[in-house]
Amino acid sequence: MKLNIRPKYLVNEKGRKTAAVLSMKEYRALMQRLQDLEDALELDEAVDTATGFREYAEIRTELQTEGKL
Repeated sequence: MKLNIRPKYLVNEKGRKTAAVLSMKEYRALMQRLQDLEDALELDEAVDTATGFREYAEIRTELQTEGKL
């Protein structure tokens, strides 16, 4: 998904860009994208460092044996 952000720039007396201004809609979209990226990175890290996972079939068989399914 591509962000549709069109910032407006503030410039100094030499014409150099010193700041960018976004609409609230653009800002919220950017913040949501950033949050999604942080979540994805945290998930990647959790998968990389996770231990002790069991296969779904193993858990299902165990629950069926215990009469919980």
